Amino acid sequence: MGCGVAHKLIESHLVEGEAVPGTVIGLRVDQTLTQDATGTLVMQELEALGLDRTRAEVSVQYVDHNLLQADEKNAEDHAFLHSAARRYGLWYSKPGNGVSHPTHMQRFGVPGKTLAGSDSHTCAAGSLGMLAIGVGGLEVAMAVAGRPLHLRMPEVWGVRLTGALPPWTSAKDVILEMLRRHGVKGGLNRIVEYHGPGVATLTAMDRHVIANMGAELGATTTVFPADRAVREFLRAEDREEDFTELLADDGARYDVTEEIDLSAVEPLIARPSSPGDVVPVREAAGTEVDQVVIGSSANPGLRDYAVAAAMVKGRQTDSAVSFDVNPSSRQILSDLTRIGATLDLVAAGARIHQAGCLGCIGMGQALAPGRNSLRTFPRNFPGRSGTEEDAVWLCSPETAAAAALTGVITDPRDLAAELGLEYPRLEPPARASVNTAMLVPPLPPEEARRVELVKGPNISALPDFPPLPDRIEAPVLLKVGDNVSTDEISPAGARALPYRSNVPRLADFTFTRIDPDYPRRARETAGDSGHLVVGGDNYGQGSSREHAAITPRYLGLRAVVAKSFARIHWQNLANFGILALEFTDPADHDRIGAGDVLVLEGLTERLTAGDEVCARDAATGEEYRLRHRLSPDQARAVLAGGRIPLLARELE
Repeated sequence: MGCGVAHKLIESHLVEGEAVPGTVIGLRVDQTLTQDATGTLVMQELEALGLDRTRAEVSVQYVDHNLLQADEKNAEDHAFLHSAARRYGLWYSKPGNGVSHPTHMQRFGVPGKTLAGSDSHTCAAGSLGMLAIGVGGLEVAMAVAGRPLHLRMPEVWGVRLTGALPPWTSAKDVILEMLRRHGVKGGLNRIVEYHGPGVATLTAMDRHVIANMGAELGATTTVFPADRAVREFLRAEDREEDFTELLADDGARYDVTEEIDLSAVEPLIARPSSPGDVVPVREAAGTEVDQVVIGSSANPGLRDYAVAAAMVKGRQTDSAVSFDVNPSSRQILSDLTRIGATLDLVAAGARIHQAGCLGCIGMGQALAPGRNSLRTFPRNFPGRSGTEEDAVWLCSPETAAAAALTGVITDPRDLAAELGLEYPRLEPPARASVNTAMLVPPLPPEEARRVELVKGPNISALPDFPPLPDRIEAPVLLKVGDNVSTDEISPAGARALPYRSNVPRLADFTFTRIDPDYPRRARETAGDSGHLVVGGDNYGQGSSREHAAITPRYLGLRAVVAKSFARIHWQNLANFGILALEFTDPADHDRIGAGDVLVLEGLTERLTAGDEVCARDAATGEEYRLRHRLSPDQARAVLAGGRIPLLARELE
């Protein structure tokens, strides 16, 4: 039986277990990626582990999220991260150099390598034929320390592409079509592998768009082959020597199959407030728009900006629309300027911002309540924009530019017919504007050992969490429904993000988008048993931020009982000593109410043996059967109060 790209990547890096779906495997990690919203904790974890220097081939610390410096807090984080990168042998990408994912693709991505990143969109590097997996920060810290990445072997979902995209559609519409078909849970416990003749019609950056938003499908990661398009990309980046061909064998078999005829794809848009609520643009046409934002890691390529520039060239955007452009990297901005597109955008009324995540993570560009914003971003969870009553739509650059011109949601095909527009045929420069001036290389080992970590007042130590008690009798402090995101557990945005290095202060924001009183009530129930949270399906979807586990744990959360969990958050809960339990009968979710007191007993024996756990209502005696999916190693970590104490002993 022939092998696909995903299986070849896994087999070449497998150090523990067998590549059988559902079993635990260990993978050798070649590269690591951290960004500033999650990297501060990773660096604190490296310090707690007593690591001397990264043991990965390449480790890079990016600063792309917390770029607003309204006060000293973000600047303190940047100074700390710079010192930590120097101390532990990491590359350091300075603020304004670019969003981590496209910048890593440009400067460090290598076909055939593995990448672990403390950002859920790390999977974007699958566009180069890498096995790139977004994980919690502690997993990245372990990979930096030379430890394998452990996960349950996913199924491989082969998506065969045929045909070629028609005018006025682009790669964003392909991934939106996948989300239209399958929603935000369709990729759970799966690797998506794109193959077939249609793949050759997509550039490496087109593939980045599709791979990036595999995270929104809930997929473990996405992979593409390393073929001529990847060679051409690396040649343009002056890195052709890093190219290695990696193709699926003829007759490669997949656990799940799908087919998309690219020629049948139409302009699509995700409605507020879920990436999975996708409809044709024509179905939403005529809806008034107040803001259009182009950029982010989901549409980071030169063509994504250049096609919008070509559409607005010689025209003025609608007077009621704020047209914002967030370059994804300094290199992209340089190339955009070199081909004259920056001037076209500015002349049409665009606001050009610095290279970074910005509005994608709620750091600026917040919109007025109840107004519509069209964004080429990957996510539109409630409140993520920085506005509580937001209305964010996700679309392609073509659809975004059409709305910027008309002031309403507009199918770009209809705009083209009205204005007599020809679809822009763009020829990117043969050589990119490679500039490494804002990439700081690692120090030599002897010099690195003399570096002292720079810690301002806003950088706290990691909390010490006590072991899990054998018996928990605790109230259900909060009950939530399906698809609760990590943005709702630990918010992003300009108010909260500056406290990413200050766990006690960040805890004040925990769950406040759902229940503003949660932090106060949680502190009032502090103690060994603490409190519980009950959730629905896909609990913890979205960002990889482990703050969504740490701050509830800091406030006394001991267990979450849910119908199901998103992969990264489930792992983060285990890493910080929070017991994640699933209803064996999902209907039991409806029988538990906020304020109910549940009793869980014999936890040490049941977790160690892999047995089910029984939760009993202290008032009524009603019982609920619960299962956990913890490996023996994860069970030990949960019982110990988290993984860091165990790892510190192992690395001594």
